[in-house]
Amino acid sequence: MGAVYRARDLHFPNVVKLVAVKEMIIQARDPLVRDTIVRNFEREANLLATLSHPAIPRIYDYFTQDERSYLILEFIQGKNLETIINEAPGFLPEAQVIAWAIELCDVLEYLHHHQPEAIIFRDMKPSNVMINQYNHVVLVDFGIAKTFQSGERGTMIGTEGYAPPEQYRGEASVLMDIYSLGATLHHALTRQDPRLEPPFSFVERPIREANPGVSTELEKAIAKSLEYDPSYRFASAEEMKQALLAVARKSGTPEQLPSLGAANPPGAVSITPLWSYICEDEIRGSATCDKGLVFFGSYDHHLYALSIASGKLIWRYQTDGGIVSRPATYGDTVCFGSEDRRLHVIYIRSGSVNWTYYTQGPVRSSPQIAHGHIFVGSDDGYLHAVNLANGRNAWQIDTGAPVRSSPCLSNEAIFFGNEAGDFICVDFRGTTLWRFEARRAITSSPVVWEEAVFFCSLDGTLYALEAKSGWSLWRFRLGKGSISTPCVADGMVYTGAVDGSIYCVDMRSGKEVWRYATEHQVTGSPIVYRNALYCGSVDGYLYCLDQRSGQLRWKYNTLKPITATPAAYEDKILIGSTDKRFYAFPAGVGMGEAHQGMN
Repeated sequence: MGAVYRARDLHFPNVVKLVAVKEMIIQARDPLVRDTIVRNFEREANLLATLSHPAIPRIYDYFTQDERSYLILEFIQGKNLETIINEAPGFLPEAQVIAWAIELCDVLEYLHHHQPEAIIFRDMKPSNVMINQYNHVVLVDFGIAKTFQSGERGTMIGTEGYAPPEQYRGEASVLMDIYSLGATLHHALTRQDPRLEPPFSFVERPIREANPGVSTELEKAIAKSLEYDPSYRFASAEEMKQALLAVARKSGTPEQLPSLGAANPPGAVSITPLWSYICEDEIRGSATCDKGLVFFGSYDHHLYALSIASGKLIWRYQTDGGIVSRPATYGDTVCFGSEDRRLHVIYIRSGSVNWTYYTQGPVRSSPQIAHGHIFVGSDDGYLHAVNLANGRNAWQIDTGAPVRSSPCLSNEAIFFGNEAGDFICVDFRGTTLWRFEARRAITSSPVVWEEAVFFCSLDGTLYALEAKSGWSLWRFRLGKGSISTPCVADGMVYTGAVDGSIYCVDMRSGKEVWRYATEHQVTGSPIVYRNALYCGSVDGYLYCLDQRSGQLRWKYNTLKPITATPAAYEDKILIGSTDKRFYAFPAGVGMGEAHQGMN
């Protein structure tokens, strides 16, 4: 017996913070049985405490009092899928069901690859799938989820109609969740509840017989997930997700996936990720692409290498701190800094370490490579020059303040800023050539174009200096401070600012050409790729703007701040978000005649 209540957390008296309180009433009289029930309830709490995923509610607390045990969980504003099916006047749109299904595959893939042990949910059904206020899925009720070990057998637990045949035999496998997801999708598309007509045979109830509006491709994909023999089902949730994405593309529905696309204004197109990969913590730093792989760091202390084509994990390398530094590649190695105070150099092929170099502070600057050396800043106040071959220090410059700006190498000179507001130019021997003082910190990384160097400061200014002398060419006043790195293309300088705007400034005159207002700070940096500008914002959106006019082509909402800079590679735009996901988008969407001309 139990219930779930909506409650207010009174630890926050000045704001209304709602939580869900899951109550279990213990009716067993046998003390041993009661203890077992409490232990199982606490096991659910401990299991949830190890999980971190946008589609899994966060747990805040748990306790037992007298005959009742309680879980305090994140409150999900929305309805469960069973209620949505029952309240719908007709069949749910195929595109919407596919969108939810793809998200469910994502969360199952996360559970099935949970470390140190995989987790089987074991009770996928419409009533356990919440659709929140943003039209995204949230998986609830982990009461019978369990960790999985190969060859394990267990008690038959689940819901009749949604549980696969092997679950009735007490056999445990992650493929059980694939079957239950198929049963859930069958129910959503046909409105046929498998619990009401036992024994329910999905083979005898093809989806299109009940709902002819469903495509044959989707019917086949769901039928495969419902195979009686587990060996004939999809081998993983990721494989099922890719099959669903292929169905969406073939049926022409990707742009209609409301839970994957985002509220674009009239005249803008919708956008769907080609793939996404879930990490265990926020992605705040930018990515680098090379040899068909994309490399990026996360605050889960790992550097990831993914296939750009598929989003498949190739390897991940663990550090002892969060990673916001953008990796740099050279030959068969990739190097990056970490908040563990080290510069790491890793072999691209294996993900194993070549060498590490210690500084005296967190390394948030991104390394640059030239002349057989790696140049990188550290919070210890130094710019370090490290021999690429052996990891030994060649020289270091004390700037007097943390160096989080990433150095720019151009014309035998190195340009960078520090948190005291000093902008410094040195040669490759470490000799200072000139210094320039801004009024506040320079976290922005510089860019050199022709004879000028451009950078931003938290003093609210975009600076253009003569690269050889450091003399000021012009200054452009931003609405507020900026840590964004400028992007130069076709005679224009593009940058973002804390005032929430993306700016386009004429490179030669320093005059504003256009600006685009987002809904929050722009702390990431823009890039220009094939006549389009891409930039993230703390409002959670990735924006695609027309490079020349600043007009919005599309935007995609990750629901969490984006502080990274996009990367472009072979018609793909790649970026991470603090929602813990790394995304790949098609480049050039919404480009009209310009896009057609590239084919």
